[in-house]
Amino acid sequence: MKGRTVGLVLLSLLIAAGAALAWGWHRFRVEPLGFGQSPIRFTLPAGANVRGVAQALRAQGVDVRPVELWLWYKLRGHDGKLKAGTYELAAPLTIDALLEKFVRGDVLLVSIRFGEGWTFRQMREAIDASPDLAHDTRGLDDAELMQRVGASERRPEGLFFPDTYRFTPGASDLEIYRRAYQALQRTLHAAWEQRAPDLPFRNPYEALVLASIVEKETGLAEERDKVAAVFVNRLRRGMLLQSDPTTIYGMGERFDGNLRKRDLQADTEYNTYTRAGLPPTPIALTSKASIEAALRPADTRALYFVSRGDGTSEFSSDLSSHNRAVSRYQRGSR
Repeated sequence: MKGRTVGLVLLSLLIAAGAALAWGWHRFRVEPLGFGQSPIRFTLPAGANVRGVAQALRAQGVDVRPVELWLWYKLRGHDGKLKAGTYELAAPLTIDALLEKFVRGDVLLVSIRFGEGWTFRQMREAIDASPDLAHDTRGLDDAELMQRVGASERRPEGLFFPDTYRFTPGASDLEIYRRAYQALQRTLHAAWEQRAPDLPFRNPYEALVLASIVEKETGLAEERDKVAAVFVNRLRRGMLLQSDPTTIYGMGERFDGNLRKRDLQADTEYNTYTRAGLPPTPIALTSKASIEAALRPADTRALYFVSRGDGTSEFSSDLSSHNRAVSRYQRGSR
């Protein structure tokens, strides 16, 4: 009789343990947490206590009990493994999935994009307008910003690589500037190592200046090396570059969308109709393709090009041919 009683007690305990395990499995691995709204952004601070994490989650409308989160945290062996950062949490989400997300460090990544051909002013405006960045460079002048970036150059134009940059919310805008600067340096120096012989550039920076002109002169991928060749050929001969985009850049906010004869005659350090050689800095953020075109230009004797009006250009090696092309494509004569 006594043995039977003990057996019943043990059976009851086993049933209770099984029920507890089933409840725990369902509660922690199957049953989704309640969300007041979904998704939410949640910032997990470094060194956070798991009970404090639960309380912070509850404050943002996530129905998770501190004791339950702590218990599953312990049972799963996650001690000290939660990674700080900003997370995006969305229903449905279980306690187990929540902790796994924190352990993996599956933090939220947002992005910012800088377009090819943008000026530095446009890039800086985009950074300053981003609500996801910490604006540590606000109020810095260009020279101070470049110093903080770790650059030797003081003028920032063209020294940042146009691309999409991903980051966690709250990241410093200075880190984005650094990444874009370093990406440009890597791209430029890799292309410089593969450059064609006998180019009229004393250093990679001069090549970048020309590449920025190519970037603004054409959006057609297959014409970049031909456009680059025209300007390289002009530099070799000591001819004026006569590039509209450099002149427009030098006009700054005075440019109203119309480039007039008097603008071409008004001298600025960027007016390549009045000054020989390259302008003092790049004029835009420059793509890898334009950098490579400037350093490996097409094998052509062309010295001129004019738009055909369909996105392509007519290239000429002498002024007479060029004038005929201008007459045909821009003056409408046949």
